[in-house]
Amino acid sequence: MGTEIERKFLVDQLPSADELGGGVAMRQGYLAGEGDVEVRLRITTADAVLAVKAGRGMSRTEVEHGIPADEAEALWPHTAGRSLDKVRHRVALGPLVAEVDVYAGPLDGLLTVEVEFDSEADAIAFDPPEWFGRELTGDGGWTNAALARRGRPDR
Repeated sequence: MGTEIERKFLVDQLPSADELGGGVAMRQGYLAGEGDVEVRLRITTADAVLAVKAGRGMSRTEVEHGIPADEAEALWPHTAGRSLDKVRHRVALGPLVAEVDVYAGPLDGLLTVEVEFDSEADAIAFDPPEWFGRELTGDGGWTNAALARRGRPDR
């Protein structure tokens, strides 16, 4: 069983194109969710991953498994009303990596960034760059599952 330790922020302004680099387009949908447990399907041109996430806040249980593309496509219709499209960019922050998500479709214009850590102490000690903007960690309305189901909570 894996643990994901992550902080999430609302990006006010993207870093330069050179810093941002290329991105990976992905579809992300939710097959099921109850309480603080969700089952997510993520499809890119390179792979498909089925994940179970449990818990709330900065530290959560996360178990991911790659699945064949045909099985992912067979499951995709079951995410109707619970999906989103985005492009994910990876930006180096010294030894860390910031995952910048640029959303499309109904969430067009939304920009978020997440950073994963090895420990909660590392996460707490992290001093985010100014471009990160307001922190969203622990705000249930800003999880990808909530965004996929209900859209932006600030609109």
